[in-house]
Amino acid sequence: MAFTGVIGTLILAGCRHPAVPGVESDGPNSLSLSSSSLEDGRFPAALTCDGTNKSPALNWSAPPAGTRSFALILYDPDAPGGGFVHWVLFNLPPDARALVASAATQPDLPAGTRQGANDFGNVGYGGPCPSGTHHYVFTLLALDEMLDLPQRTTRATLDHAMLGHVLARGVLIASYSR
Repeated sequence: MAFTGVIGTLILAGCRHPAVPGVESDGPNSLSLSSSSLEDGRFPAALTCDGTNKSPALNWSAPPAGTRSFALILYDPDAPGGGFVHWVLFNLPPDARALVASAATQPDLPAGTRQGANDFGNVGYGGPCPSGTHHYVFTLLALDEMLDLPQRTTRATLDHAMLGHVLARGVLIASYSR
């Protein structure tokens, strides 16, 4: 029986997104997340690989008491192979209520914010570049701690680090078609 578990683990380790517990549904959905950059729930071409590939502006409501940081994940569940991660940020300060458009694509940002690796293999935002119509899910998570994670952290590593630390979440979905 233990041998089967080892084989299953090795097979899953070869997948783009190993079987990790997702945190998208952890905590109450009590944060309001919005973007003035996304028109009618759609990405404008300028924010995609068809344009300047710059990140949208995001705004959110105040988190619950005890929030020590925020994390943000931008994920395309419609992509082949189990989905695609477009952006990973963590350690956004607890008093932050927005991200400006065109965030830098370096690992370390002001106020201790860090960016992880996306599935393009780059640090920072990687805009939509689908074949057909895809939906992109921004998930903002209020956490009860700062995360001690290295540069180029992946979503899988971030998910593991956030387990048991999510106080609230907010979700914003936008689409893009090519």
